Amino acid sequence: MNEKTAGELITGSRVAAISVIVERGGDVEALNRLLHDYRDYIVGRMGIPYRQRGISIISIVIDAPQNDIATLTGKIGNMPGITVKTAYSAVQS
Repeated sequence: MNEKTAGELITGSRVAAISVIVERGGDVEALNRLLHDYRDYIVGRMGIPYRQRGISIISIVIDAPQNDIATLTGKIGNMPGITVKTAYSAVQS
């Protein structure tokens, strides 16, 4: 993972929106540790608990090289009880 400073753009980076659904029994602590590892790339994050359904929805905006985004989403997708989908912007640097 390439380190960047606040406000710095990385050449070859992509902007993406990652949607994560955490079902009952999903390992939220492991997910938060993983997102912490990618904190330098995360532009913003919003979590919504949907108590009536027993799930949580997390939306993450990320600006990172496409390989790093794919690696992150692959790791998230391998976590039990967690589903992930990614939408990429056409904007590239």
